[in-house]
Amino acid sequence: MNETQPASTLWAEPKVTALLVLADGTVLEGHGFGAAGHAVGEVCFNTAMTGYQEILTDPSYAGQIITFTFPHIGNVGTNEEDIETVNLAATPGARGVVLHSAITESSNYRSTRHLDLWLKARGIIGLSGIDTRALTALIREKGMPNAVIAHEPAGKFDLAALKKEAREWPGLVGMDLVPMVTSGQRFSWDETPWVWGKGYARQENAQFHVVAIDYGIKRNILRQLVGAGCKVTVVPAQTSANDILALKPDGVFLSNGPGDPAATGKYAVPVIQGLIASGLPTFGICLGHQMLGIAVGATTMKMHQGHHGANHPVKDLVTGKVEITSMNHGFAVDSKTLPKNAEQTHVSLFDGSNCGIALKDKPVFSVQYHPEASPGPRDSHYLFERFVGMMKKRHSTTG
Repeated sequence: MNETQPASTLWAEPKVTALLVLADGTVLEGHGFGAAGHAVGEVCFNTAMTGYQEILTDPSYAGQIITFTFPHIGNVGTNEEDIETVNLAATPGARGVVLHSAITESSNYRSTRHLDLWLKARGIIGLSGIDTRALTALIREKGMPNAVIAHEPAGKFDLAALKKEAREWPGLVGMDLVPMVTSGQRFSWDETPWVWGKGYARQENAQFHVVAIDYGIKRNILRQLVGAGCKVTVVPAQTSANDILALKPDGVFLSNGPGDPAATGKYAVPVIQGLIASGLPTFGICLGHQMLGIAVGATTMKMHQGHHGANHPVKDLVTGKVEITSMNHGFAVDSKTLPKNAEQTHVSLFDGSNCGIALKDKPVFSVQYHPEASPGPRDSHYLFERFVGMMKKRHSTTG
């Protein structure tokens, strides 16, 4: 050691270049990565150990800052095949990401870009070097807080302004975020599910025509529909029931998406009600499930900490089977408000919240989780086959 070296240079903590500022004034300091700048949103925690790229591009996370409970995120890099956003011109999904450990160099044969560079390109702000276990415990105790995530490479922050922005952000209740993520025009989708060593392919023969309403739809949902034998037409969120029926579909799909279902439901619920009345087989996932519940007379409620992860056990009340599912939602259908012509089909084994409904008098059903995400890995793929079975049955009875 150089005895003439100033003591202040012998040991120095890394410079703080990123903050997470909670609405109650709590400030968590760390090290920034990804895009520079700041963004406001609701902080949730996700318990998945894999699939971070799909999570970060899921449009359902619009308006949220994701804390990963798994400490090592980024170690398999990123690629162009694992993106879930369909509308690439829309918001990228999550507003920010919080990690425990710094991103390491990627080690995976499919990786084409380091996560840090990928986040920069997509405008997503990152923060590492904090105790994510403590943040997760805080969310479990107090609920999902509003916050600002900020990354400034020079380490200079206007803390008063960041606290004010976090405090004054209204939160997701009453917020319609679907216009930020839905497609701007109608389009067709024919890409099939990924196959090891082959990647994606194109559909050759479709048996049924499905119209998918895009509230923030994921690519792999569309692939699963195609893989089940469907020709898929995707339409924007505010497409009318008459315009959908004019496309002469065999079935209708109600997609996932972000925000408060009651807010989006102001224009989506009348459309869904018209489609139910038509008698068409209808299948909903996540936000689509919640708005279907509203359409038949139930209510939705904001959850304390939400369900976010790829290890959530759900019980099928019809078969008794337990599925390991992927979830991402902060609102839920209140099963106590379901009408007599609707039955609860699935429940969460974590907290008993509603995870599925079906109508007794119409070929209509939905689930709160993501069967296309394959955490089981294929525990819930039967739901797409069930949807196809409903279309087959309708064809056989109507000619």
